[in-house]
Amino acid sequence: MSRIRPDELDERLGTDDEPFLLDIRPASDYEGGAIEGSRNVPVYDELRGGDDAALRRRLDEVPDGREVVTVCKMGVVAKRATRVLDDAGYEASTLAGGMSGWNGYERGSLGYRIRSLWWRLRG
Repeated sequence: MSRIRPDELDERLGTDDEPFLLDIRPASDYEGGAIEGSRNVPVYDELRGGDDAALRRRLDEVPDGREVVTVCKMGVVAKRATRVLDDAGYEASTLAGGMSGWNGYERGSLGYRIRSLWWRLRG
């Protein structure tokens, strides 16, 4: 399963290679802060509970022929969304660290820098 680090995603935003950002968090979390240009399809709770069909029922909201990056709180539940998308024939990746990782990246936090080093070492 593919993942993308926040710094890698940031480099692609606003370019011809910009992926579709699928934020699966609950609407209230999304409204509290999201990556600019992302689309909210709030299926986090269902996926966390094992209901993969919740996302499958909403695939018409995800464009074909474009890479998709899934976003959740920490990146854990987004992995399940990425798996559903992969199974449906999409080119999909999970945002490493989710919104927590993205926010840490934007702040340049020490925690983010340590996680980023770990992600790079893991490959």
